[in-house]
Amino acid sequence: MYRFLFSLIAFVLFSCGQNEPKIERPPNVILIYTDDQGYNDLGVFGADDIATPHLDQMAADGIKLTSYYSAQAVCSASRAGILTGCYPNRIGIHNALGPDNTHGLNAAETTIAELLKAKGYKTAIYGKWHLGHHKKFLPTRHGFDEWFGIPYSNDMWPFHPQQGSIFNFPDLPLYENETVIDTIIEQSQLTTQITERSVDFITRNKDNPFFLYVPHPQPHVPLFVSDKFKGKSNRGLYGDVIMEIDWSVGQIMDALKANGLEENTLVIFTSDNGPWLSYGNHAGSAFPFREGKGTAWEGGQREPFIIKYPNKLKAGQVLDTPVMAIDMLPTIVEITGVELPLKTIDGKSVWKLLTGESEESPQEAYFFYYRVNELFGVRYGKWKLYFPHRYRTMNGQELGKDGLPGDYKMITLEEIELYDVVNDLSETKNLADENPEVVQKIKLLANTMRSRLGDSLLELEGTETRPPGTLE
Repeated sequence: MYRFLFSLIAFVLFSCGQNEPKIERPPNVILIYTDDQGYNDLGVFGADDIATPHLDQMAADGIKLTSYYSAQAVCSASRAGILTGCYPNRIGIHNALGPDNTHGLNAAETTIAELLKAKGYKTAIYGKWHLGHHKKFLPTRHGFDEWFGIPYSNDMWPFHPQQGSIFNFPDLPLYENETVIDTIIEQSQLTTQITERSVDFITRNKDNPFFLYVPHPQPHVPLFVSDKFKGKSNRGLYGDVIMEIDWSVGQIMDALKANGLEENTLVIFTSDNGPWLSYGNHAGSAFPFREGKGTAWEGGQREPFIIKYPNKLKAGQVLDTPVMAIDMLPTIVEITGVELPLKTIDGKSVWKLLTGESEESPQEAYFFYYRVNELFGVRYGKWKLYFPHRYRTMNGQELGKDGLPGDYKMITLEEIELYDVVNDLSETKNLADENPEVVQKIKLLANTMRSRLGDSLLELEGTETRPPGTLE
């Protein structure tokens, strides 16, 4: 009799448990971020001399964005934009911070890592930080539980080819969280170490949601690759480096599969800005776009971008609508169900674009600032307008070779220029005179933005900009 009652009670309890609604685990988020990679440096984006099977497969399994823009055409600023959802000049991050800088990302700003950590996510960064190297600015002070990597660019070290003549860099430290664990002399194993850390983090956190940020120091010069990829590509050392990054992506994808996490993990792959063209055969390719890193032309900020999330996004799509790095934070916020930062941000969620619910960008226009706070250009629909400004180019100049840079020349754009960047990818035909109404509309949009963020070209002061963090 007692055995029957115990069996009945156990059955009832089991049945009640089966009827309880399952709580859906929030998705994991992985952001893989390369350094100075060109649009034309992946097979799926047109490269026929570099094998990138893992990234090509990621695009086949996800969505390829053809009009994605970095937040700015230089290292620190672009990273500030993607992590905070703000135009970099709004938060006072300009150019590329180095060992001599005494400021960094202000503690009052909110990063993707901080938002997700507050909701129980485990967070890690393996790679290059570049948003302030003093302790108060380190990634562990901006929402990351773990960090392994370097504080700024891998060429900011005593072995720079222009050390002594132009630069005087100290040793390049390797960090474990907030402790310097080594001085970097040789970098060929760094991509492998970053990858191994990433795989281990995924495995350790398979039972709880996580945010993994993998900002590779490569393919920023100086180029380094491990023996397993040396001499493997048809584009020399630069191509070998890209092949190793592709391998790294494959290792991360395999770790997700092995731990049963592939379906419920959002993975993004992109780069911080365009190729550093002065380095010639050690630089990437922005083809078919104009110019490269350090300019607001398409080659400076239009980047390869792939996103994969099997649970929610249809595979094999190509999205041509413009999107910018500032939109990543609010998009991740919508996907994960966390709250937006309390401070004003510039990005808007593009989730409806990704799911196909909408074909319209949530942003009316995107603004291309550079050189501290100069508004160089505006993307509006199919149009890209440039205001008069000075920019650098390698056109007509002798390219660098084998790790040595060539010399840029400076050019002044004298008048407003307007390009149809959908049908004229290389920006060869100025259509400003033929489309005065478009020029006027974009000028109005630009003036609205100037009223918010200023424009030092016109000696305007912004009303909504925020200072960076500084050492006391």
